[in-house]
Amino acid sequence: MKKAGFTAFVVAFLVVLGTVCPAQNTEDTTRVYKVVKQNGVAFIGKIISQDAREILVETEEVGRVYIPKHEVREIVEAVRNEKPLSGGLFSTRYFLTTNGFSIKKGENYVIWNLFGPEFQFGVADNLGLGIMTSWVGMPVIGTAKYSFRLSEKLFGGVGFLAGTGSWAYPEFGLLLPFGFLTFGNRLNNLNLSAGYGALFTEKTETVYTIQDIATEWSTNSYISETITRNDAEGRPLLSVAGMFRLNNKYSIVFDSFIMLPGKGRMTQSLITDYDQTMQIATYSIENTQKQSEAFIVISPGLRFQANEHSSFQFGFTGVHAEGEFIPAPIPMIQWFRKI
Repeated sequence: MKKAGFTAFVVAFLVVLGTVCPAQNTEDTTRVYKVVKQNGVAFIGKIISQDAREILVETEEVGRVYIPKHEVREIVEAVRNEKPLSGGLFSTRYFLTTNGFSIKKGENYVIWNLFGPEFQFGVADNLGLGIMTSWVGMPVIGTAKYSFRLSEKLFGGVGFLAGTGSWAYPEFGLLLPFGFLTFGNRLNNLNLSAGYGALFTEKTETVYTIQDIATEWSTNSYISETITRNDAEGRPLLSVAGMFRLNNKYSIVFDSFIMLPGKGRMTQSLITDYDQTMQIATYSIENTQKQSEAFIVISPGLRFQANEHSSFQFGFTGVHAEGEFIPAPIPMIQWFRKI
């Protein structure tokens, strides 16, 4: 009788212990599974553990991912060498800017834009070089990007753009060093960029000189001279961009390009003061400080990607300049292609 009572006590204790501390299953980490969420997004990797609340999957693309059980549609064993649609090479780009996700040595892609092509080449792990231009070869801009991983969900890097007006406008030059931080993974992320852009051009302007020499129709006179000189202007640049995966094929993409106000520059104007009574003119020079205003470009859109070799995205562009917002009449259309 005592033995039966002790056995009943042990069974009751184990039941209570199992209720209070539910067991967490440790899976066979040598097998690879595809975990598909209700919205169609799939993660492929090893299932480290799972319980009644969540599944822990270790993927090659985004590292360890916790997936709530109620968001899981199905779990199947992955086909050999199958990879999820994580964006791959194309997750490193938005419409205008790049981010902290890297490409590997030998990974190359091209972006076909309405205005021209862009080529990017993985010359080393985490280091990419590229070139972009228009269909008429003007301007030509070279790009460089080095990215690195700071933590599981934080990535960073630095980049550099240098360009010229090429055959059509060789006097034009562009230099843009920048840095960036990316939060999230290749499926869902937010990117912050900052840099300093400098433009080099030739500028033609008219310079006036007032002389104390009276004429029959004026109390003084002036001399005008047209000069051409090298001109440079630099401004701080900012960008906020991001990507959000809707399902296994579609993502929302947002990009922006913010040029902060620059230093003001002096402009010269000739002023004519005409005396109606005396019917004689007096000339003077007015110097005006012209402020360089902020210039903002925003581009929201949608990306479609059915496989890892190509992707298509389109969006709409708006420009904020001189105190007003102007929608661009031509949509932003880009086709990514792995080469």
